Amino acid sequence: MSSSVYVAFSARARWMRAAVPLIVALSTVASCTTAPKAETRLASTSQPLQAPSTPAPVPKDSRAYYHFLLGYEAELNQDTGSAIREYQLALRSDPASVYIKSRLAVLYFSLGDMAHAIETADQLAQAGSRDGQLHIVMAGIYAKAGQSEKALRMYDRAIELDRNQSEAYFSKGVLLVNLKRLEEAERAFEQGIERSKDSPIGYYYLGRIEIEAKQFDRAIQHLNQAIQINPHFEPAYMALAALYETQQDRTGAIAVYRKYLQVINPQSKEMRHHLIRLFLQDKAYRDALSELDTLLREDPDDLDAQLRMGLVYGELKEYPKAIAQLTKILSARPAELRVRDYLGLMYEELKEYDKAIEAYQANLKLQPTYADGHLHLGFLYYRLKQSAEAIPHLVEVVKQNPKQSDAYLLLGLTYLQSEQYASASQAFEEGIRYNPGNADLLFNLGTAYDKLNRFDDVVQTLESALKLDPKHADTLNYLGYTYADRDMKIPEAVELTQRAVSLKPDNGYYVDSLAWALFKMGRLDDAKAEITKAATLVKDDPVIYEHLGEIYLKQNLRQEAKEAWLHSLELDPSNSKLIDRYKDRGFGDPTQEDRVREAKRRVSRNTVDHK
Repeated sequence: MSSSVYVAFSARARWMRAAVPLIVALSTVASCTTAPKAETRLASTSQPLQAPSTPAPVPKDSRAYYHFLLGYEAELNQDTGSAIREYQLALRSDPASVYIKSRLAVLYFSLGDMAHAIETADQLAQAGSRDGQLHIVMAGIYAKAGQSEKALRMYDRAIELDRNQSEAYFSKGVLLVNLKRLEEAERAFEQGIERSKDSPIGYYYLGRIEIEAKQFDRAIQHLNQAIQINPHFEPAYMALAALYETQQDRTGAIAVYRKYLQVINPQSKEMRHHLIRLFLQDKAYRDALSELDTLLREDPDDLDAQLRMGLVYGELKEYPKAIAQLTKILSARPAELRVRDYLGLMYEELKEYDKAIEAYQANLKLQPTYADGHLHLGFLYYRLKQSAEAIPHLVEVVKQNPKQSDAYLLLGLTYLQSEQYASASQAFEEGIRYNPGNADLLFNLGTAYDKLNRFDDVVQTLESALKLDPKHADTLNYLGYTYADRDMKIPEAVELTQRAVSLKPDNGYYVDSLAWALFKMGRLDDAKAEITKAATLVKDDPVIYEHLGEIYLKQNLRQEAKEAWLHSLELDPSNSKLIDRYKDRGFGDPTQEDRVREAKRRVSRNTVDHK
């Protein structure tokens, strides 16, 4: 069926696909809007490097002791530079002091002076200390400097010195994970757990290793163990939630976030935003609204929560509430262009087109080159059949974004709407030049060529579209109907329209095209069955009833044919070709029928009302 309804582009659908993710991941919200990521590189949960905790031996030399005290005081005052200078002076008087060297190593490390940190750590390694904590400190420095083997030797030495403490096992395990030596890392964590069964750290790291190894069930088990041991151990919650989300198990992730909010921090905006995001992904809009209410009770000025709430109301089709919420946001953030875009869409849903236009125009006053604003205005004017107003905006979009296929599609369709067929074909051709693989543009170019009576170009263009996308239903239907309506390639017309119907069996226009092709093949019973189905799917299309009348007439069912054609003329009383055919077939003058005359009056009134 050749009709302008066969367009492969819907600007609203495309914009809504772009707008809806705003609800899930708002650009105005910080990192709380996206799913937590399980790091592939583990970081130790231990405290920052500290010098050994064993009591500091008092330097024998009084000068060394004096400078040591000054250095320690400088450390307490967070004056790292002075502390280093005093410790260096102390070391001159007591060059064998392991304790002073350890403090210097830590301070160098804290400043990022890895050369001096490593040099000092090497001196400590040669000193033969039996302080396990000192070896853990040195291992941390070596690991940070990328000297992994030295670091592992220090961890092993710390373990030799004190096999009952767990820190060295856990720190060694973290380093091994980062080296991708997962089996060794797993053994290290298991050994650490044996020595510290009430610590969540080992189970947490085991879970992280199993995530790396894709052993997700075991990872979930161990992360849950970490939480069971210490319900306030935050890293396990984050890793577990991220794992559930990776597995597309939103129910599991939601449960983790809820427990976090119950146990750890009920005021955590970040976690509640994660929870809201998951509800929105599941389209559980009422649950999302409940959480948003909680956020706004705690912080009524949270504009990000207000925006999400406005967008959720839009999804629930509660447009007045959405408008109120979005207007409130704009009063505080008048420069939020995308928020005003969405406000315009809400007004469109309520058919308050003047207010929608006002919203879009306000954006263009703030930013005259705002392409989305021009696109929205262009589409709305197109919907309102105000082509003259739409075209300048769409031309501007094309000018700013010459590679944007949607803009060319909508511009071409607007030219078609205003019967500027040559301009339409030019718009589609230009779009194809930038987007040669776009089947939608090729399809619509074919319809423009049809209006220009360039039949060979129609066929060539539509066939090109099908080469790009053999399942492009609009093209299958249009080409099949074109062949059938011209009484050519009828078997191919039937095959093409059948393929279109198989892709979209509830599209009444496609079913009508199939019926018409079957009619041209002479399969009248099949044609009547399909056209009857088409009439049930699309009840107000005059062409379907025109075709139905033809099929009835071919079966010599004259009264049924007459009735079908009268109904077609009720839907479109301006169809002069059908009026002539009606007369030629001896049915009289349809324009004298009361129902057709009333239809003409109705069309006339509607025309006046829309002026």
